[in-house]
Amino acid sequence: MIERPFWISRIEEAWKEASIVWLAGVRRAGKTTLVQSLGEDRILYVNCDLPVASSMTADPELFFRDCGRPVVVFDEIHRLPDPSMVLKIGADLFSELKIIATGSSTLAASRKFKDTLTGRKRVVRLTPVLWDELPAFNAPLSRRLYHGGLPQTLLAESKPMSFYREWMDSFFARDIQQLFAFRDPAKFNMLFEYLLKQSGGQFEITRTAGALGVSRQTVADHLRALETTQAVTIVRPFHGGGQKEIIKMPKVYGFDTGFVAFARGWDPLRQDEHGPLWEHVVLEYLQAHVYDGEILYWRMADDREVDFVIPRTRDEVDAIECKWSPDQFNAAGLSLFRNWYPKGRNYIISPISTPGYAKRVSGMEVYICSPAGWWEKYRHSGGSSR
Repeated sequence: MIERPFWISRIEEAWKEASIVWLAGVRRAGKTTLVQSLGEDRILYVNCDLPVASSMTADPELFFRDCGRPVVVFDEIHRLPDPSMVLKIGADLFSELKIIATGSSTLAASRKFKDTLTGRKRVVRLTPVLWDELPAFNAPLSRRLYHGGLPQTLLAESKPMSFYREWMDSFFARDIQQLFAFRDPAKFNMLFEYLLKQSGGQFEITRTAGALGVSRQTVADHLRALETTQAVTIVRPFHGGGQKEIIKMPKVYGFDTGFVAFARGWDPLRQDEHGPLWEHVVLEYLQAHVYDGEILYWRMADDREVDFVIPRTRDEVDAIECKWSPDQFNAAGLSLFRNWYPKGRNYIISPISTPGYAKRVSGMEVYICSPAGWWEKYRHSGGSSR
């Protein structure tokens, strides 16, 4: 079993604040393997896909009283008839227990959750395999970009093309249809594939509806389901009143580079396709570490932009550019951004193996680093995940 200490530490940190950890993540992200790595002698594992799980938890108070383990794991808990009641009784009557509930979405996605468990839970969102987890998976970055970061595809020596279509079919049948009661897989997957092909680009609902021949409401409903189940990430624009700033149009990113490459027909990857996929890898790293903060982007009407910005205080904003090579950096967007928002740190995040270093570009101090180098600099300069 491949150890993933970063995610174990995230779970342990969350337990310090609440007895229930909701471990969310897309199908096949590795949630089950991760919770099982906590140790057989420590956990009672309940597979809620099995019919016996409903019988086991029919009397939650009796179940928790006799569970015999310090940690109870409910895998795919939304399969239970009344999952919120089970979790509420566990948290309220057995506060010494630690509970993990896993699912492919947030609690609010399921109509079965009548109680959102406010104050009783913390959410940990499991991303595809992160940059600094690649050595543990014995996987080069090129494979991470091409195959994606779901453990099954990342560990495969050759890209399993049938996996991606099968995953999408299963995702609709087992998650979307059950959680949201959508009935038309063709219409849903049409939008999903469209967003994967446009991944990292700006999203405009009227234009998308027209391109697909569906209503704006259909696009809005399906997009909300995709975001809730973490199949896409919506990055909204940062703006502070500057003229001609983009203020409404978000960017939408597919959840995994393997699916983006598959939808775009990038087989095999060309050199100029590494950069757009690297931007996705960086975004996932930011999401994993700045999990309670905002990750935004900044763009002007003339297309000058900054890939990601992270507000730190009311007047201080960090700017992040994602570059496959630091030599590809064009300072025009960042220079204009800093004219309007001068306070904050500037980063160029690239897949470099050397320690990070500072450099002056167009009169600005820029720190060039790997994702791990960014995190070290960010947290030691007063940034945090909270």
